[in-house]
Amino acid sequence: MSTEQADSAPADDAAGTNATNETTERPSAAAEVRAWFIGRLPADWFTAAPEIQVDREEITVVGSLAAPEPAGASDAERAAAAAGRIRRYREETRGRRIEIAREAEHKFRRKVSWGVTCADSHEMFTTLSVPVMTRLRQSERRVLDTLVEAGVARSRSDALAWCVRLTGENADSWLARLRDALRHVEEVRDRGPANA
Repeated sequence: MSTEQADSAPADDAAGTNATNETTERPSAAAEVRAWFIGRLPADWFTAAPEIQVDREEITVVGSLAAPEPAGASDAERAAAAAGRIRRYREETRGRRIEIAREAEHKFRRKVSWGVTCADSHEMFTTLSVPVMTRLRQSERRVLDTLVEAGVARSRSDALAWCVRLTGENADSWLARLRDALRHVEEVRDRGPANA
Protein backbone atom coordinates (compact mmCIF):
# COMPACT_ATOMS: atom_id res chain seq x y z
CA MET A 1 0.00 0.00 0.00
CA SER A 2 1.47 3.38 -0.97
CA THR A 3 1.70 6.31 1.45
CA GLU A 4 -1.09 8.06 -0.42
CA GLN A 5 -3.34 4.97 -0.14
CA ALA A 6 -2.52 4.60 3.56
CA ASP A 7 -3.42 8.26 4.19
CA SER A 8 -6.80 7.80 2.54
CA ALA A 9 -7.55 4.33 4.00
CA PRO A 10 -10.82 3.87 5.92
CA ALA A 11 -10.59 4.52 9.65
CA ASP A 12 -11.12 0.85 10.62
CA ASP A 13 -8.13 -0.24 8.48
CA ALA A 14 -5.97 2.57 9.85
CA ALA A 15 -6.92 1.57 13.40
CA GLY A 16 -5.47 -1.89 12.85
CA THR A 17 -8.60 -4.02 12.39
CA ASN A 18 -7.15 -5.42 9.18
CA ALA A 19 -5.45 -8.60 10.40
CA THR A 20 -2.97 -8.74 7.52
CA ASN A 21 -1.59 -5.31 8.42
CA GLU A 22 -1.23 -6.28 12.10
CA THR A 23 1.01 -9.26 11.40
CA THR A 24 3.11 -7.70 8.63
CA GLU A 25 6.73 -7.44 9.77
CA ARG A 26 9.45 -5.40 8.13
CA PRO A 27 12.34 -7.71 7.20
CA SER A 28 15.79 -6.98 8.60
CA ALA A 29 18.18 -5.14 6.28
CA ALA A 30 20.23 -8.31 5.72
CA ALA A 31 17.09 -10.36 4.99
CA GLU A 32 15.93 -7.71 2.53
CA VAL A 33 19.29 -7.81 0.72
CA ARG A 34 19.22 -11.62 0.58
CA ALA A 35 15.66 -11.68 -0.73
CA TRP A 36 16.48 -9.07 -3.40
CA PHE A 37 19.48 -11.07 -4.65
CA ILE A 38 17.56 -14.37 -4.64
CA GLY A 39 14.92 -12.70 -6.81
CA ARG A 40 17.37 -10.83 -9.02
CA LEU A 41 19.97 -13.50 -9.82
CA PRO A 42 19.34 -15.73 -12.85
CA ALA A 43 17.98 -19.11 -11.75
CA ASP A 44 20.52 -21.05 -13.84
CA TRP A 45 23.66 -19.48 -12.36
CA PHE A 46 24.01 -21.69 -9.28
CA THR A 47 22.99 -25.18 -8.18
CA ALA A 48 21.38 -23.81 -4.98
CA ALA A 49 20.55 -20.48 -3.40
CA PRO A 50 23.78 -18.49 -3.01
CA GLU A 51 25.31 -17.68 0.35
CA ILE A 52 24.86 -13.95 0.88
CA GLN A 53 26.64 -12.13 3.68
CA VAL A 54 25.97 -8.49 4.52
CA ASP A 55 27.82 -6.02 6.70
CA ARG A 56 27.90 -2.22 6.84
CA GLU A 57 30.13 -1.80 3.78
CA GLU A 58 29.82 -4.92 1.65
CA ILE A 59 27.49 -7.58 0.27
CA THR A 60 29.24 -10.85 -0.54
CA VAL A 61 27.52 -13.28 -2.92
CA VAL A 62 28.99 -16.80 -3.16
CA GLY A 63 27.25 -19.39 -5.32
CA SER A 64 27.83 -23.07 -5.98
CA LEU A 65 28.56 -24.26 -9.50
CA ALA A 66 27.86 -27.79 -10.68
CA ALA A 67 31.02 -29.84 -10.29
CA PRO A 68 32.32 -31.33 -13.55
CA GLU A 69 32.58 -35.11 -13.36
CA PRO A 70 35.05 -36.30 -15.99
CA ALA A 71 34.83 -40.11 -16.10
CA GLY A 72 37.86 -41.87 -14.66
CA ALA A 73 39.62 -38.58 -13.89
CA SER A 74 42.31 -38.21 -11.25
CA ASP A 75 42.02 -35.68 -8.41
CA ALA A 76 44.30 -33.29 -10.33
CA GLU A 77 42.12 -33.56 -13.44
CA ARG A 78 38.94 -32.95 -11.42
CA ALA A 79 40.57 -29.89 -9.81
CA ALA A 80 41.60 -28.61 -13.25
CA ALA A 81 38.05 -29.17 -14.56
CA ALA A 82 36.61 -27.24 -11.58
CA ALA A 83 39.06 -24.38 -12.17
CA GLY A 84 38.01 -24.31 -15.83
CA ARG A 85 34.33 -24.23 -14.91
CA ILE A 86 34.97 -21.33 -12.49
CA ARG A 87 36.88 -19.39 -15.13
CA ARG A 88 34.15 -19.97 -17.74
CA TYR A 89 31.45 -18.84 -15.29
CA ARG A 90 33.45 -15.74 -14.38
CA GLU A 91 33.95 -14.71 -18.01
CA GLU A 92 30.43 -15.53 -19.22
CA THR A 93 28.64 -13.73 -16.36
CA ARG A 94 30.92 -10.70 -15.96
CA GLY A 95 28.61 -8.21 -17.69
CA ARG A 96 25.48 -9.36 -15.86
CA ARG A 97 27.28 -9.46 -12.50
CA ILE A 98 28.47 -5.87 -13.00
CA GLU A 99 24.93 -4.79 -13.90
CA ILE A 100 23.41 -6.51 -10.84
CA ALA A 101 26.15 -5.16 -8.58
CA ARG A 102 25.50 -1.58 -9.76
CA GLU A 103 21.78 -1.96 -9.07
CA ALA A 104 22.47 -3.39 -5.60
CA GLU A 105 25.08 -0.73 -4.78
CA HIS A 106 22.58 1.97 -5.70
CA LYS A 107 19.73 0.33 -3.78
CA PHE A 108 21.58 -0.78 -0.63
CA ARG A 109 24.54 1.66 -0.52
CA ARG A 110 27.07 -1.17 -0.17
CA LYS A 111 29.69 -2.58 -2.52
CA VAL A 112 29.11 -6.07 -3.93
CA SER A 113 31.73 -8.84 -3.98
CA TRP A 114 31.34 -12.08 -5.94
CA GLY A 115 32.69 -15.59 -5.53
CA VAL A 116 31.90 -19.22 -6.32
CA THR A 117 32.54 -22.73 -5.12
CA CYS A 118 32.91 -25.68 -7.46
CA ALA A 119 33.75 -29.15 -6.11
CA ASP A 120 36.53 -28.45 -3.56
CA SER A 121 37.52 -25.10 -5.10
CA HIS A 122 36.51 -21.74 -3.64
CA GLU A 123 37.35 -18.53 -5.47
CA MET A 124 36.49 -14.90 -4.76
CA PHE A 125 36.44 -12.67 -7.84
CA THR A 126 36.22 -9.38 -6.03
CA THR A 127 36.68 -8.38 -2.42
CA LEU A 128 36.63 -5.13 -0.55
CA SER A 129 39.32 -4.13 1.94
CA VAL A 130 37.95 -1.57 4.36
CA PRO A 131 40.15 0.45 6.72
CA VAL A 132 39.11 0.08 10.35
CA MET A 133 40.24 2.53 13.00
CA THR A 134 41.15 1.13 16.40
CA ARG A 135 42.82 2.27 19.59
CA LEU A 136 45.25 -0.16 21.18
CA ARG A 137 47.09 -0.03 24.48
CA GLN A 138 50.84 -0.49 24.57
CA SER A 139 50.65 -4.20 25.47
CA GLU A 140 48.36 -4.79 22.47
CA ARG A 141 50.63 -2.78 20.15
CA ARG A 142 53.59 -4.87 21.36
CA VAL A 143 51.78 -8.01 20.16
CA LEU A 144 51.45 -6.47 16.69
CA ASP A 145 55.07 -5.26 16.72
CA THR A 146 56.27 -8.76 17.68
CA LEU A 147 54.41 -10.23 14.69
CA VAL A 148 56.02 -7.64 12.42
CA GLU A 149 59.51 -8.18 13.85
CA ALA A 150 59.13 -11.96 13.48
CA GLY A 151 58.20 -11.59 9.81
CA VAL A 152 54.69 -12.97 10.30
CA ALA A 153 53.24 -9.66 9.08
CA ARG A 154 54.55 -6.74 7.01
CA SER A 155 52.99 -4.00 9.14
CA ARG A 156 50.84 -3.41 12.21
CA SER A 157 47.81 -3.30 9.93
CA ASP A 158 48.76 -6.63 8.37
CA ALA A 159 49.40 -8.09 11.84
CA LEU A 160 45.99 -6.98 13.07
CA ALA A 161 44.32 -8.56 10.02
CA TRP A 162 46.29 -11.76 10.72
CA CYS A 163 45.02 -11.78 14.33
CA VAL A 164 41.43 -11.30 13.18
CA ARG A 165 41.75 -14.16 10.63
CA LEU A 166 43.30 -16.44 13.26
CA THR A 167 40.53 -15.66 15.73
CA GLY A 168 37.90 -16.29 13.06
CA GLU A 169 39.41 -19.66 12.14
CA ASN A 170 39.80 -20.84 15.74
CA ALA A 171 36.52 -19.53 17.12
CA ASP A 172 34.18 -20.48 14.26
CA SER A 173 31.50 -22.20 16.35
CA TRP A 174 31.48 -19.44 18.96
CA LEU A 175 31.30 -16.73 16.27
CA ALA A 176 28.47 -18.62 14.52
CA ARG A 177 26.47 -18.69 17.78
CA LEU A 178 27.19 -15.00 18.31
CA ARG A 179 26.04 -14.14 14.75
CA ASP A 180 22.82 -16.14 15.29
CA ALA A 181 22.16 -14.23 18.51
CA LEU A 182 22.80 -10.91 16.74
CA ARG A 183 20.40 -11.89 13.94
CA HIS A 184 17.73 -12.53 16.58
CA VAL A 185 18.44 -9.15 18.20
CA GLU A 186 18.20 -7.47 14.78
CA GLU A 187 14.83 -9.11 14.09
CA VAL A 188 13.44 -8.04 17.47
CA ARG A 189 14.77 -4.49 17.00
CA ASP A 190 13.26 -4.25 13.51
CA ARG A 191 9.84 -5.30 14.83
CA GLY A 192 9.93 -2.49 17.36
CA PRO A 193 7.98 -2.28 20.63
CA ALA A 194 4.63 -1.73 18.86
CA ASN A 195 4.82 -5.08 17.04
CA ALA A 196 6.36 -7.17 19.84
